[in-house]
Amino acid sequence: MPRHPAPAPDDRARRLPRAVLWDMDGTLVDTEPLWNAVQRRLVVEHGGTWSEDLAASLVGRPLDEGARRLQAAGLDLPVQRIIDLTMDEVVQGVVNGVPWRPGARELLVALAEAGVPGALVTMSHAPLARALAERAPAGTLDVVVSGDMVSRGKPDPEAYRLGLQLLAERTPGLTAADCVAVEDSPVGVGAAVAAGLPTVGVPSVLPLPAGLATVEWTTLAGRTPADLAAVRRIAAARRPGADGAG
Repeated sequence: MPRHPAPAPDDRARRLPRAVLWDMDGTLVDTEPLWNAVQRRLVVEHGGTWSEDLAASLVGRPLDEGARRLQAAGLDLPVQRIIDLTMDEVVQGVVNGVPWRPGARELLVALAEAGVPGALVTMSHAPLARALAERAPAGTLDVVVSGDMVSRGKPDPEAYRLGLQLLAERTPGLTAADCVAVEDSPVGVGAAVAAGLPTVGVPSVLPLPAGLATVEWTTLAGRTPADLAAVRRIAAARRPGADGAG
């Protein structure tokens, strides 16, 4: 009896990203209300002026930059003290119960089951980043880049480039085009795109400028690894001289 060749692997699986790089606040977890609550309380307690414009200006920014903006609003504390006070409360909020964004945990699990590693790339500092990574499903966020690991925060691409470097140490030959980033803020999407990453924008607090991300989704709910594979194909098709094969 003739032997039949093994079936070809499913095309969607073959083209899955080799890794996914995730923003944290506002993308994986809904921590923006936690940040806003403590920042607003501190500003008001010190006789400063809180506003929605100030709150919006902090989204996605490095913590030291945010602290200086809070100082300008009247919060008379040193930058590091502001960072420590705000981050301690947000860490405690995550420890008490991770506020996952809709669909985020499920997509992390699906990617891990498909063998796609994940990296956390956040402007929050190590205590908060580690608190989430340790509470994420096993094997989903094994690489962590936090804001205190880089000298230039988002929208500079340094953090994403470091995330790619750490992932490439585990997956030789990995390139930005092999991966997908997921972000919620304009500065975060800008950083990921500047690092050469196909990027999904999932806005939470601030709208994204049209065309900034490779694709824009309203939510992660119901999304699958195959949807991320499609993002890579879209990005590949847009590259000059590319055939879109991915």
